[in-house]
Amino acid sequence: MLFPSNLEELIDQHHPVRIVNQVINEINIDPLIARFKGGGTSSYHPRMLLKILVYGYLNNVYTSRKIEAAIKENIHFMWLAGMNKPDHNTINRFRSDRLKGVLQEVFGQIVELLVDQGLINLKEIYTDGTRIEANANRYSFVWGKSINHNKERIREQLKQLWQYTEKIAAEELSDTEPIEFEKLDGQVVTQTIEKIDKALGGKPVDEKINKKIAYAKKHWPSLVTKYNEQQKILAGRNSYSKTDPDATFMRMKEDHMGNGQLKPAYNWQVSSSNQFIVNYSLHQDVSDTNTLKPHLEQYEELYKILPDAICADGAYGSEENYELIEGKRIKNFIKYNFFHKEQKDQWGQNPFKSDNLFYNESKDCLYCPMGQPMEKIDQRDSVNNHGYNKRYSIYQAKNCHNCPMRGPCHKGKNNRIVELNHKLRKYKQKVRENLLSEEGLRHRRKRPVDVEPIFGCIKHNKGYRKFLLRGLKKVEIEVGLLAIAHNLAKLSV
Repeated sequence: MLFPSNLEELIDQHHPVRIVNQVINEINIDPLIARFKGGGTSSYHPRMLLKILVYGYLNNVYTSRKIEAAIKENIHFMWLAGMNKPDHNTINRFRSDRLKGVLQEVFGQIVELLVDQGLINLKEIYTDGTRIEANANRYSFVWGKSINHNKERIREQLKQLWQYTEKIAAEELSDTEPIEFEKLDGQVVTQTIEKIDKALGGKPVDEKINKKIAYAKKHWPSLVTKYNEQQKILAGRNSYSKTDPDATFMRMKEDHMGNGQLKPAYNWQVSSSNQFIVNYSLHQDVSDTNTLKPHLEQYEELYKILPDAICADGAYGSEENYELIEGKRIKNFIKYNFFHKEQKDQWGQNPFKSDNLFYNESKDCLYCPMGQPMEKIDQRDSVNNHGYNKRYSIYQAKNCHNCPMRGPCHKGKNNRIVELNHKLRKYKQKVRENLLSEEGLRHRRKRPVDVEPIFGCIKHNKGYRKFLLRGLKKVEIEVGLLAIAHNLAKLSV
């Protein structure tokens, strides 16, 4: 070869790398450019760095070192980079720092391009979630229950020491203000132990008490301070990893030992249309139920609109979510637990099930299968971790002892008691009607083949089963790059 080859001639006209180049060229990256300060040495253009990152994730090349090597060896990366050769540190800093807070907007612009091309719509979405393991130690963890137990143990022992001191040295504590043991911190523990030690000075004290006071003075203040700091990190969660405090331990469907162990992970939620990802969000919450509200809020913030209809499986069916969707005027096709069982005669038509008992709203009473009224005897409220209040009404039958239906209806010694959430029953009735309609049947058939294959493609085809970065904000960048790469890969097919 007398002259070097032109990379443009070596790349097929329909190759996915051209799609990546074309789409990234069309979007506005001003918010990304604004993250770079002026002056200093010349830097690589952020548009070029974004292209090679997206193309790397599209081709299962995820680490910065492998992307650096590909830029020097792979003609597609060379062409995208314009023969520039950023090193792995530059690539990693761009991904971890520069894309933080702006990648979601880039993703939204790409989705809007797909909408303009008629490939997807934002009116009907299908939502599902998956758990992906965090880049964290599987065996170094902090449990919320353990922290609460240890703090309570210290609190009780401190109370016992204080009560003992009041008996032995009541006069020395007469001018002391009452101590609040409920809000326990290192300073309160230190002050309390000092007062106890001072009051007991010169008194005939049991040797075990002296040893306990010495141990408490040395260890308890630092322990309580550590437990309080850990509770701040937990922020309502039940666990976190010491090597990635943002990761929560979650039960995975598969693990390295094949026995369903808990592993540090993040809960990744996506909404899809025609197998394209139209919205994604990352959560520390184990339950899919609690992720729907922030997921929809992010959708609304990204597109300034809400979908007309949403379809999801039974993991999202709850009174709080149904109320949220009704308030936003979205047509609800979200299943609830036991929806499919209700369609079977043995389950749905069972006259003894509490949900199937007739309710007289005007009299606020239930009727048992024998037609006898069950009067309301009480009600209770239940507040979840997010502050949402659910109200349950409690009804009791009058005479179950001589009832011929006693065996199949009620096996307890006393009269049957039923607890019902009427608000949830109404929501279920509306959802049931939606799911059994022709439109509902269409959505139920389409949901498994629309959103679920996305996770199969990313986890199985791309082999992406563990995050590379640590921390919620950085992992959000990873899932954003995965979402963009998935959409562009599908666009190029």
